Amino acid sequence: MNINLTDILVLFIIAAIMFQFWRIRAISEQAKVYLENYCELNGLQLISIARSKTRVILFKAKLDWYTEFSFEFSSTGEERYLGTLKMRGLSVENVDVPAYRIS
Repeated sequence: MNINLTDILVLFIIAAIMFQFWRIRAISEQAKVYLENYCELNGLQLISIARSKTRVILFKAKLDWYTEFSFEFSSTGEERYLGTLKMRGLSVENVDVPAYRIS
């Protein structure tokens, strides 16, 4: 069995893609847990979460993922509101929710 540099490069690229896929999954799961806790603490009902933007950024000399999530929530069970969550890696950068009715 002959392994050359091209084979090693292809395996490295496949491994890097798989790692990034798992990293994005971990970020998405962290966002879901954070939003569930956020909504529970504020008496809101989380309806849905969707990743709206994902890109690689350079922050403090380190490449990491910048991800934005859109989420729907309800405060009364009747109206829906749309909020955004911004994350840098696994860290939450900002949560933005509109003014909502308190019941």
